[in-house]
This record gives sequence, C-alpha cells and structure tokens, in this order.
Amino acid sequence: MKVLVINCGSSSLKFQLIDAESEQCLAKGICERIGIDGSMITYAREGGEKERKVTPMPDHTEAIRLVLEALTNPKTGVVASLEEIGAVGHRVVHGGEKFAQSVVLDREVLAAVEECNDLAPLHNPANLIGIEACRKLMPDTPMVGVFDTAFHQTMPEEAYMYGLPYEYYQKYKVRRYGFHGTSHSYVSRRAAEVLGRPYEDLKIIVCHLGNGASISAVKNGRCVDTSMGLTPLEGLMMGTRSGDIDPAIIEFLANKEERNIGEVMAVLNKKSGVLGLSDNLSSDFRDLEDGYNAGDPNAVRAMKAYCYRVAKYIGSYVAAMNGVDVICFTAGIGENAPLVRTSVCEYLGYLGVELDQEANGKRGQDIAITTPESRTTVMVIPTNEELAIARETVRLVK
Repeated sequence: MKVLVINCGSSSLKFQLIDAESEQCLAKGICERIGIDGSMITYAREGGEKERKVTPMPDHTEAIRLVLEALTNPKTGVVASLEEIGAVGHRVVHGGEKFAQSVVLDREVLAAVEECNDLAPLHNPANLIGIEACRKLMPDTPMVGVFDTAFHQTMPEEAYMYGLPYEYYQKYKVRRYGFHGTSHSYVSRRAAEVLGRPYEDLKIIVCHLGNGASISAVKNGRCVDTSMGLTPLEGLMMGTRSGDIDPAIIEFLANKEERNIGEVMAVLNKKSGVLGLSDNLSSDFRDLEDGYNAGDPNAVRAMKAYCYRVAKYIGSYVAAMNGVDVICFTAGIGENAPLVRTSVCEYLGYLGVELDQEANGKRGQDIAITTPESRTTVMVIPTNEELAIARETVRLVK
C-alpha cells in the first residue's frame, strides 16, 4: 500500500508519499503561501532533483490538486493513477481528551475534532481544511487522523492538572495536553529498538528540540509527563516562544506597554524565546552557534539559557520516573547541534553521563553518543513523524 501523508498548516501543506511495505519515501514536497501572492509548490521524487513551480493556490483544495498532479505526472511522478494511493494520513494537532489514539476520519470524528478548535485555533482549522480538500478530490480513499496530543493521553492526573479552580477543567478542559506526540512516540520506540531492549522495561526521556521544542518522560512504554501544556507555548524556551514564565508578566507588560492580552500573547509566541533573548539576533540555532563561537554576548546569553532549561526539564523527569535509562535528542536542533547536546550533558554528571565527542559530531543516524562506561545512555535518534503517521494509517486501514 502507498500512503499519502499530509501535514497542513494555515498557508502551507507538507506531503510525503510512502510505500508502506518498504517504508521508503517515494516523493515529498511542500506547498507554500496558499491563498497568498507568490504561492509555490516544491516537489521531489526519491533520488530526483527538486522542482519548484510558482502557481496560484487560492485555497487548500487547489494545493491538494497540485500535489496529486505532481505525484501522477507521467515524467516525474511516482504513481500511474490515484488508485495506487491506498490511504491518506493526516497530522492533526489537537485531539483534546476525545482522542487517545489515531482514528479513521468520518463525519462524526471530524465534528469532534472541530470541537477542539478553540484549544488550537492556529492549527486545527487548517488541519480540517486539508482533510476536507482531500475528501473532495479523493472521496473513495480512506483517511486517518493522527493526533499530536494522543501519545500524551496516558499522563496521570497529577501530571496534567493545573493548580487552578477545578471548575475550569470541568467546564473547559483546561489541562496539560502536550504536543509533538507522534515524534515522541516514534523516537522512544526507535531508541528501544536500536538498543535491543524491551520498550516496556525502559525509562526514556525524549528531547524534541526544534523551533518548537518539548520534552517527554516515557516510562514502561507510556508517556507520564511532557513539557508543553494546554497550548504549545508552555515548557521550554523555543525559537520564538517564551516557554515557562510567571503568568503575572502578562498583566505587567500589558500595563507598561499599553497593550491588550492578544498583543502580549503575540509577543510571547512570536517575538520571545531565543529570538527575544538574543536581542533579535536570530531564532535559528545555526546563527546562534556561530555567534556563540565568536563570543557574541547575545548569542551566548540565549544559548546558555536554552541549554540550562533543557537540563532542568531532564532533571525533573528523572525525578518523575525515579530514574532514567536513555535520554534521546531529536528534531532539527536535537539532531544537528552538537554544541547544544554537549552543553546540556555537562549538567548531567549526576547521571554518570560521559559523552563520546566523536560520536556526538555525527549526523543523520541513530547513534549512542555516550561512551560504553557512561551510566546513562544518551542517543541521537532522527525523528520521522511522516513514517509514524504512515504506520498508524496502515494499521487502522488494514
């Protein structure tokens, strides 16, 4: 079976076509600036050159049509007809408490997903638009929703409840949900597989460090805590998100800057994190690493604060699980920033962590970056959320 994986944003749409038998990516690409002037599709089949085409995309239905057109192109496509695509797997950001696992999408499920829109107003509506566009163009192809929040639904109550009046949970389901669940699930399982140890016997901490970043504690195959909360704003300092702050700062800044709540929240989401702390130097860790190595005080400040917070979360999850066997780094920064991994691991002497600097310098492979003498294993596991979505899709469709 060939599975089309769709990750739909408000103005973008990423896609991959995966052969479920070989788990090989046959083709992938992205549609950008949907509904905006200058919209463009980038497409590449496995082993082929990237093709870019600037073309009008007034809506997501047109974007999906262009994706399907690229996949079936007689010269550069990878399928002869849409009938070869056995299913479509959709990334859906928020499933609330309604979805603790992936589901086949039907009208009832879509209505339930829509009820979660106020929990993820920037993401869920866009996800639903992509689903509806696919249903319109591929009405006979089964669709599956894979939720970012589902993996974290095993958290115990003491981990997901906030210290707020209980009525807010009862009325509005205000609680910790967590995100990046597909990545945390894939990476934790893959770590056990690489080590040749039973997943259900391990205590694993996964550090998904990208422009958005989160950490999870996975004990005996179940997520028991994670750093993101009701929204992706909580937790680690990120590229442009503040992460954990004193809630009173919001009122303080609103008064001082004469801004409303929405304007302050925009600052916390889009102008904070390492971008803000580096005095707008960059939200890209490649730039920050260059600045750090050059001694730029803005880069040094941001890098040190970031790594310190990652180490603090790791420590808290060691306590939550009463130990740890494996710590995994993944996603754009986790996989490609040896400096960040080294800086974080300098705090982990109490776990007996001993880095192998030669291994720490390698990229693009599942690898332990600690020495054989290290009491705790630290690994780099490249995430593959698209493959995880494809696997879930095949499991449900079959």
